[in-house]
Amino acid sequence: MILTMRLLCDEMLIGLARWLRAAGYDAATVDPGTRDADVVSRLEEEGRFLITRDRRLAETAGAAAAFLLAHDDLDQQAECLAAMLYIDWMLRPFSRCLVDNTPLRDAGPDEVERMPLSARELGGPFRACPLCGRFYWPGSHVKRMMTKLRQWRRPARSGGGQEALKGTVW
Repeated sequence: MILTMRLLCDEMLIGLARWLRAAGYDAATVDPGTRDADVVSRLEEEGRFLITRDRRLAETAGAAAAFLLAHDDLDQQAECLAAMLYIDWMLRPFSRCLVDNTPLRDAGPDEVERMPLSARELGGPFRACPLCGRFYWPGSHVKRMMTKLRQWRRPARSGGGQEALKGTVW
């Protein structure tokens, strides 16, 4: 696995893109109705790999740039990606915004003060998206997602040039 792997999920896989972001991957999405040729151009311009359920789009993008998922089930999709791309579902949990894919930063004291008291009492870590302003803390939603990410985790393939990234584990 390449840690700088940049992914592009088609419009059918927007939910999967959020899970990839939760794991710490740069996973952009295609706007609904985008023409296949425009998707392929974006792949080339941004240096991304396509994850799709659309066989025709995968063929248009080419074998080196596209990964075709055959399953509707999210658990099966996660398993396939772990096998095909050596996705580590615990790479850098909650280091990217789930909605807009922006890298998160530590929340400042003034931002923490704006969070609900019940969140502040959890003691952090507290993160914020610099683009949309969403806050992330280790509450029930994050805990549920972390349980799923741990379930999906597979050992990373050895010898792939992968180095460990240190980050806060929720």
